[in-house]
Amino acid sequence: MEQLSFMTEDQARAVRREFGTPVFVYDRRTLERRAREALAFPNAFGLTVRYAMKALPTAAVLRIFSGMGLHIDASSGFEADRAMLAGIAPDHIQVTAQELPENLEALIARGVRFNACSLHQLEVYGRLFPGTEISVRINPGLGSGHSNRTNVGGPSASFGIWHEHREEILSLAAKHALRLSGMHSHIGSGTDPEIWLHCAQLSLGIAERLPEVRRLSLGGGFKVARMAVERSADLQEIGRRIRPEFEAFAQKTGRALHLEIEPGTYLTANAGALVCSVIDVVDTGKDGYTFIKVNSGMTEIARPSMYGAQHPIIVVPDRPEPRGQGHYLVVGHCCESGDILTPEPGNPEGLLQRLLTEARIGDIVVIEGAGAYCASMASKNYNSFPECAEVLLEPDGTLALIRRRQTLQQIVQNEIM
Repeated sequence: MEQLSFMTEDQARAVRREFGTPVFVYDRRTLERRAREALAFPNAFGLTVRYAMKALPTAAVLRIFSGMGLHIDASSGFEADRAMLAGIAPDHIQVTAQELPENLEALIARGVRFNACSLHQLEVYGRLFPGTEISVRINPGLGSGHSNRTNVGGPSASFGIWHEHREEILSLAAKHALRLSGMHSHIGSGTDPEIWLHCAQLSLGIAERLPEVRRLSLGGGFKVARMAVERSADLQEIGRRIRPEFEAFAQKTGRALHLEIEPGTYLTANAGALVCSVIDVVDTGKDGYTFIKVNSGMTEIARPSMYGAQHPIIVVPDRPEPRGQGHYLVVGHCCESGDILTPEPGNPEGLLQRLLTEARIGDIVVIEGAGAYCASMASKNYNSFPECAEVLLEPDGTLALIRRRQTLQQIVQNEIM
């Protein structure tokens, strides 16, 4: 069975007593440790770590990372504005977006950087800001996501400018006197240093044909082991494998490229847990299943329903006592057959029972690995369930509320009767 990672059972009970459930809990100690690991990524000529804030955009988390020297990768104009509202310096924010921000002029005027993700975006930027610097996102023609839903490179992905459109890129840059000082590629590279090496070589080969590029972002894609049977990326090993390629590039071209990485999942995934309550235990007979129903689900964590993603699940008895074990499916509170928290790995259509502590109504269920793409990517307000609260666990064991629980009035406040 999976075990609690950064909370004790008593702390989980304290969280419920003080804040109710469901509630996200984030561990400052883990957030800071992961940030230090990213900042120590081996590099040849300098490093910028940009936190992909779409993973977890809560202001308190942004401030923790900013205070440690991380910059921000924003996936929309709204995220850039949100980061500035949290106190992040505009020149530490770069927008890399599928949708061109409507307030692009205002963002750039404040000092936000922009990374053009299509020829259209490059043209619009050039018309607005001729004679300035710009970064471009390139689709290098290869992807390595574990499914089409997570693949951000190759011919099946719409992200970035297709690598064969180099002449159009240079033509637009010349037309508007733009300096293509930055290049971004994101393939989704997992844990294997050899795949990261291949991705780096591919990106460096493209950068070589863009002669003004001085900084190269290799994106995120650092795999995190949420489950005990999984393996996390070793940033030191990956960085050591890549660094000689940047040194060789400098010898060949005379350009010492500044490296950027953009982890999101790596920084936050295992720093977060969702604490919820058992609201029912039902079964479908001797040839069926036993289900634990919790007062959460896709309204807080949609990854299992979307990808068949796996998260550690731990039953914490309402009060300390010896318990047996059982095999369960865990389901959410939505009136939706897809609200399943225990799918087969990689298959949201399948089911896979978990061996868990015997569950009773009123117990606590902790869903671990919930710090990335959970609060930020959930089916919020489905069935009119309010958005849940978020809490920060400090190293001394104190708990600080960093997002209040939403009210029904807040859900409907923009409706016009």
